[in-house]
Parts: sequence; structure tokens; C-alpha cells
Amino acid sequence: SSTIWPKALPAFRARCSRHPSIRFRLPTMSSVVTPPPSYLSVGGLRVHPTLAKVIVEDVCPGSGFSPTYFFQCLESLVAELGPEVERCLKHRDELQVKIDAFYEKLRANGVDTTKPDVRPQCQAFLKEIGYLEEDKGPVTISTMHVDPEIANIPAPQLVVPSDNARYVLNAVNSRWGSLFDALYGFDVVPQTAVQTPANAAEPPSKGGYNPVRGEAVIDFANGLLDEIAPLATGSWSKVVRLWPQFVGAVQQLKLLLEDGTATSLKTPALFVGAVGSLGPPGAKADGSAEAAPTAKPVNPDLGRIFLKHNGLHLILEIDREDKIGKASPSGIKDITVEGALTAILDMEDSVAAVDAEDKSKVYRNICGVFRGSLEAPFVKDGQQMVRRANRDVWYRDERGDAKMLPGRVVCLVRNVGHHMFTDMVLTQDGRTVPEGFVDLLVTVGAALQDLRGTSQTANSRMGSVYIVKPKQHGSKEVDLTAKMFGRAEEFFGLRRNTIKMGIMDEERRTSANLRECIRAAAERVFFINTGFLDRTGDEIHTCMIAGPVVRKAEMKQQKWIRAYEDQNVDIGLFCGFQGKAQIGKGMWAKPDSMKAMLEAKITELMAGARAPGGAPPP
Repeated sequence: SSTIWPKALPAFRARCSRHPSIRFRLPTMSSVVTPPPSYLSVGGLRVHPTLAKVIVEDVCPGSGFSPTYFFQCLESLVAELGPEVERCLKHRDELQVKIDAFYEKLRANGVDTTKPDVRPQCQAFLKEIGYLEEDKGPVTISTMHVDPEIANIPAPQLVVPSDNARYVLNAVNSRWGSLFDALYGFDVVPQTAVQTPANAAEPPSKGGYNPVRGEAVIDFANGLLDEIAPLATGSWSKVVRLWPQFVGAVQQLKLLLEDGTATSLKTPALFVGAVGSLGPPGAKADGSAEAAPTAKPVNPDLGRIFLKHNGLHLILEIDREDKIGKASPSGIKDITVEGALTAILDMEDSVAAVDAEDKSKVYRNICGVFRGSLEAPFVKDGQQMVRRANRDVWYRDERGDAKMLPGRVVCLVRNVGHHMFTDMVLTQDGRTVPEGFVDLLVTVGAALQDLRGTSQTANSRMGSVYIVKPKQHGSKEVDLTAKMFGRAEEFFGLRRNTIKMGIMDEERRTSANLRECIRAAAERVFFINTGFLDRTGDEIHTCMIAGPVVRKAEMKQQKWIRAYEDQNVDIGLFCGFQGKAQIGKGMWAKPDSMKAMLEAKITELMAGARAPGGAPPP
């Protein structure tokens, strides 16, 4: 109730500041710790031996820099920018004290702070204390060397806890996936009584292949192809043969329908290539061709047809010897679709990394991703297996030239916010250091392998490092992050603005000053996003004295949260994000509810987002 709320506030805020699962906790200032005897002395720093081991064994090899130099850079960063971090956190506290006092005074005077007529007074007060920053006018970002997966193509983006190697590799490999498996195993194609055998103890997705449900999946897939790659005549459900055929110097996709009619794509440019043995139709064993295409090939079709729609690829997997391919008139056994194009490897709020051992596991996995060497052993059906990053996909384009498609997502790394301090590294006088400093240098140090082309796999083909920085309050904290990134570039000899910044628009002061935040990182910003839980949490934390708030279900319908979502997109577009940066939306945390996800996420794309978020299954 509003009566007990102010009395409970101090205890609640104290709990917020201590509990690691409450992400809108109060800023944590640097503290003094007595270095354990096991800590190593490196210059003016004392370093946890587990962290030192990761730097020596995982970060530095092949980078051209020694562990000693790494810690010299960290020491310089702490000395130069550590005091600015402290000032920013102190300013957060000072503003919050003023806001609390403002609401306390209003309530003491009997003012109902929930009434709309109070808002102009609140706005004037926030300008007076500097919470609302001066609007300096339009700004256009000038970010360069951004990969097309971020700059140009709307597609899903995953968030994965980076302490679990298997989960990380699942996310890295999520660029390509089986459409048939996704449809068969989830609820996009409804489970019906006809599809469920009467004697089945469990749904077919867990109890073996059900050909009736398989036919429903194929029907759905054919309907999807009719929608995104329609034929000049007929429908995909009537296709019995597919083959590439040269028309002049360029191949086109030809198709044979069950009535003997030959057809092609309504938009021929959707066909971008093929590989395998797919024609000419009716070819004899000696290589000669019959007069007309036949529904039953002399040599079994085996190959891949590549289509491209809205920047994303589909691969029609044709194999008439396969069980599913035999059942499909066209011989298509599956459709491999390009799904997620980017993934955030998270060091922050989806991972519980509370000490040097935890964080070292995170750092080791990040290094493995950028080197292309990460592996995750596991047992499946009693057999020992190893998961690795997928290789690139090769094919021949419409002119017959060999081409390659990336086999993996472009990885972004989310470091922790400015408010986090760690005792993995201590200064000479025993003070903890900003954890984000360590995250930054490890992330960039690991990415050097990718930037120099010495990794087993490529991440950024444009030569950039993408770091998402959360929990920033206002433009001064964004400017602080830009300074950190600039110093890291100097330390490692990188081109200016190699390190790109993702701005998480999830703090109230950032939302209120988003354009000024973008201005502070206009040369390196590649990403802004919205997030319901974090943004709501900071709204509650900031205005706690004003009184209770509505419940979660009602909160999503409040005018302010919808205005926040709309403003994020509008500001991004007016700041010139088109073709340069990404506008993201919140996560989908219910991976078993794919039908609901499709219905919800399409609205985010229609609203202007380029990267609707999600979480990968284990």
C-alpha cells in the first residue's frame, strides 16, 4: 500500500544493492580489499592467479602482445578513467537523492504524484537538476565498416550466457537451421488428433517420426514457398522436379509440375545458385538428355537449390534417396533457412559470473569464439560427440562461379556496466577495479585474431569489434565508454573506431536523453535497443518515492512504455541508422512457444526494429 511503501523503501533499496539477480541495483563504488597471498604482482596491480592464467594461455598467444603489456594497459586505464567512473556513479546517487527529496516534498504537501497535471512540474525539476540534458539539435551518425548482418538485413538476434561453451556454440551456429525440424518439433504447425497416433504415449516430436505430421510440415513449407518465392504458374505443392538451367550466360531455376507443365519462379532473381546433381532433367546415364523433362529422373536428384528473399537465404535440400525426400513429390527432404544473423555473447545479466573462476570461464569461451577453436564435448544417444563452430557454406552462383555464405552469426559481446567492480584485479592500495575495464581489454585482445585474419573462422568481415555496453545513464557515461574504447584502440594499435558501441536504451536517463547519448558515440554506435524488464525496473527504482506502480501485465499497456518503444525507433531513424546501425527489441524468453513468438515479433519489425531478440535453446 502507499502507506507502508515509503517505510519499506530503505530495506528494499539495500536488498537491490546487494542481490546480483536484481539488475537495477544501486551503483557499487570501488572498495578496499586485502590482497590474498595467492595474488600475483604485475606492475602496480595484484591479479588473481586464475585470471592471470587465462590472459597468459588464452588471450595473449598470437596477439603480438605479452601478458605484462596487457596488465600495463589495464593499469593505465584504471589510473586514467577509473576516477571518471567513480564520478559518474557518484552523480547517479546525487541525482537520485534530489529526485527522492522532490517526491517526498510533493507527497508531504498532499500532492498526488500520479496525476497528469504534476508532470510539467516534474519535467521542469528534471531540467533544473541536469537530469534532462540540453537538446543540441539533430545528429547523424557516421559509423563505418559495419557488417551487413547488422547494417542492412532485418533478422533475429540471440542472447546467450557466455559461460556455457555448448550454449555459446549453439548461438554461433544458429545462422542456419532446419525448417522442417523447427516446424515438426514446435507449435507453429498445430498438433491435431489426426497427427497423433491413438496408441502414442507422448507427442510425435518425442516419440519417433510421424508421417502424418510430416506431411503437415511439408504442406506448411510449400505454403511458405508460395508466399515468398511464388511460381509463374502453379504452386510448390505440385512440383515434381527442380533444376538449374542456363539461359544465356545466367542460370535460372526451372520446375516441372505434376501435370507435366514446366514453369519457373515468378521472380527469377530469387534464385541465386545451386550445387549437386540436379539436371538436366531426364538425363541418361551416358550424359545425354531426353527430349522432355520427366517426373521420375533417370539419375536420382541430389543437390541444393539456393534462394534469397529479403536478404536471407533458403536452401532447398533435394535428396530422393532420403526417407523424407522420397515422400515429397519434389524430392525436397528439408529447407535449410538462414535464421539469426547476430548473437550477443553475454557477460552481463544472463550469466552468473561472480568471481575470478566464473569470469575466467567466460573469457576463455570468448577467446575460443574469436579464434574459431571453441569446442564443447557432449554425449548423445550414448555416443561421445564434440560441438564446434560451423564452416562456411559454398555453392555455385547463377553464373556458375564459386561463392561462399557465412556459416555462423556475427558475434557481439556484451560487457558489464560501469557500476560493476571486481576483486579479480586490485590496485596497489587494494582497491577493486571497474570490471568493465577488464571485459573491454579481454574482448578486444581476443578479437585481434579475427581482425588479423589468423582465426580459424571469420567473425567480422568488415574488420570491426562489436561491444554492447549496458546500464549507461545519460550521455556522459556514453562518452566515458567512448573514451575507454579509444584507449583500447591505442593500446592494441587499431584503426580509430574499430571498436563499435551498442547502446542499451534500458535506463531512464538514457531514454530521456537518447539523442544526446547517440551524439556522444556518433562515430562508433552500431546498435540501440529497448528492453521491457530493465527499463521498467529503472523507472520503478528512480520514481520509487512517488508511490506504487501498476502490475506487470498493466505496465505493458501504459502510455509511457509505448512512447519509449516508439521514441527509440524514431530517434534511431532520424539519426541516420539506416544502412549503418541496428535497432533492436527485447528478448523472447519462451523458446517452446514459437507460434506466439512469430505473432509477437513480426510487430516489432513492422514498428521499425531490425533485430528482434531471442534466446537460443540449450
